[in-house]
Amino acid sequence: MTMASVTCQPGLSCHNKGDVVASVNYYNDPGDGSLPEPVYVQGSTVTNNRATIPKTVTVTDITGLEDTFTLDKNGFQLVRHVFNQRCQADGFRNKAAVEAEYYPAMVRLLKNVTGASRVYIFDGKVRCGPTNWHGLGPGNRTKPGPILRAHIDQSYEGAESLLRLLLPEEAEALLERRWQIINAWRPIKPVRKDPLAVADATTVSEEDLVPARVIYPDHERETWTVKPSVAHRWYFKYAQQPDEVLLFKCYDSSSTVARRAPHTAFEDSRHADEPWRESIEIRCMVFYDAE
Repeated sequence: MTMASVTCQPGLSCHNKGDVVASVNYYNDPGDGSLPEPVYVQGSTVTNNRATIPKTVTVTDITGLEDTFTLDKNGFQLVRHVFNQRCQADGFRNKAAVEAEYYPAMVRLLKNVTGASRVYIFDGKVRCGPTNWHGLGPGNRTKPGPILRAHIDQSYEGAESLLRLLLPEEAEALLERRWQIINAWRPIKPVRKDPLAVADATTVSEEDLVPARVIYPDHERETWTVKPSVAHRWYFKYAQQPDEVLLFKCYDSSSTVARRAPHTAFEDSRHADEPWRESIEIRCMVFYDAE
């Protein structure tokens, strides 16, 4: 259960009413060296029986502090981006319209924010399902909702293997220069129920990350699940609006900046009875001309 609370993180103001004490579901590592239970994706069904352990954390509202956090310093950044096109009117449900209208707009946004020379969108998801969608059994992928588990979509090895999978003819050349995987998460309607939290990359050590398999019928991918640590600092934007886009890194080939930011939805008891959260996220490979 979550509890409304106004608390503060070291070095930051604690004035925001959106700050909340909540539960984050981490990986429950048995400590015996065994690998995490794989997640299986087949057709319209995802099976995720990986063990988790809830930990109580403070999730700090960044309202008024938005400019404090950047992709390269913290692994995430909130940017304002107004988008009013036909595909938004139906909640981004028309995939063809989304690809024709929304994708180009987001490519431009990512280039403007990062200075990248190329942005390749490899996946897009609309989430408007229940919080417990993983537990709905067969067909649950047709009603995707928030994911209440701390994770990163790609491990370092998983990022490289995904690039080789999706852009096989270009992979070797692209791997010689700096590149990233960045997710762009936008509310379709203002978000209060099950908001998205990200952890400051600088507070998450490499030892907290555990490689984990996602098995598809024709290939595998490697992600990271996350072990708990009292050092982690979690943030979100209270009542995030449709013109506020949260960018966060899953991977950066540069080791001199924030390389990845764990993320998770979390339950806020203040808004538990509100309608399901609606959001759209795109997942992008971001390439640079320089190494």
